[in-house]
Amino acid sequence: MTTITEEPIDEPVEPTDEVVEPTEPRYPILALPVDGIPDVIDTPEALAAARAALTAGTGPLAIDTERAHGYRYTAKAYLIQIRRDGAGTHLIDPTAFENGQPRADFSDWANELSDAEWILHAASQDLPCLAEVKFLPQNLFDSELAARLLGLPKVNLGALMEQALGLTLLKEHSAADWSRRPIPEDWLAYAALDVERLDDLRTWLIDKLTEAGKLDWAHQEFSYLVAHAADPVTPRVDPWRRVSGLHSLRTPAALAVVRELWTVREKLAAEEDRAPGRIVPDRALAELAARMEKEGKTRLLRADLRSVRGFTNRVASRHEALWLAALDRAAALTRAELPPRHSTPEGPPQPRSWERRWPASFERFNRVRPALIARAEELQLPVENLLSPDHLRRLLWDSPDTTDEATVSERLAELGARAWQRELVTPVITQLW
Repeated sequence: MTTITEEPIDEPVEPTDEVVEPTEPRYPILALPVDGIPDVIDTPEALAAARAALTAGTGPLAIDTERAHGYRYTAKAYLIQIRRDGAGTHLIDPTAFENGQPRADFSDWANELSDAEWILHAASQDLPCLAEVKFLPQNLFDSELAARLLGLPKVNLGALMEQALGLTLLKEHSAADWSRRPIPEDWLAYAALDVERLDDLRTWLIDKLTEAGKLDWAHQEFSYLVAHAADPVTPRVDPWRRVSGLHSLRTPAALAVVRELWTVREKLAAEEDRAPGRIVPDRALAELAARMEKEGKTRLLRADLRSVRGFTNRVASRHEALWLAALDRAAALTRAELPPRHSTPEGPPQPRSWERRWPASFERFNRVRPALIARAEELQLPVENLLSPDHLRRLLWDSPDTTDEATVSERLAELGARAWQRELVTPVITQLW
């Protein structure tokens, strides 16, 4: 039986002016792994023993990863947690097995485990870093996605553990720097607990999906994730436009400042494997560019740079010459070289902009979208899980005046909609076309 504490957890309450008495404990806390805190596996001998144990185990594999978002430039896995009946929990440091390469290669091991179902929570977050070490499933169960298909109000792992198993799973180390070595013992306990009861959660979710007639939907979704797990990431167009605070800038010259500074920061972050915001925060890039607009300047100088706090920290100040060179490059751009105020959208524009150029599509969207929302409510699932908003946008943008169910279904299949989705939405869309 899993070790739990008797420490109470207070029921969350909304802010109020009334004096509220403490509530009785609702759920016990999942505190320590049932088999104790595992050692980190970072030697070939320990990895071979873990591999043998997990391969010989039975039932599904519960898997999670820990990264270092906000600390490192890359999104690589710094810890992989695996648990299986008969094998226990194993905490693997994949960085210890890179052997001079950018990432470890666990493809042979993944092949050995290909017959087993792998349980992940929010698989789309973990699959990219598992793909980097070539450790990918052939059979998948995503507990978060299953909960979404059930229309549950909260789908984070902690909420699901409470609802399904009556246990509280603490998440105090979810945003920790998992690249730290050695990893603190309490972090290791947290990591082990993230996979300890995933199999029990899976059983509960399968029962609920079966009752709701949605188990086949879930299997189709999981198969789609598996089929696309190793797909390369499509680079964003103008990724510098994601800088927070950019919306406050009005001139191409100020945008050019952000672009040049962002490019330098990105290069430094990659070289140092440091999160970009830990070199210079986004707000500093936008704040410096805003000085150009506020003060009517055509060129920003050293004094301007040093007046912005984000450029004076220990890390940023080491690279002052690079920031100044970026400002000079921005000032030297011709009008034709300046970035436009607004980027060209990737794919079709947003439907709110269709009314003037594509009025028929605009009206069609405003008929179909509410109907899909209503259908999703009937089915008790989020509308974005019934049909991707991007799929609907691409289907309806600049669309022909007439169509039929076969054509709509074929187009949705080309876009990636699963069979269960096409079966449910095609009649709705075609009827309102």
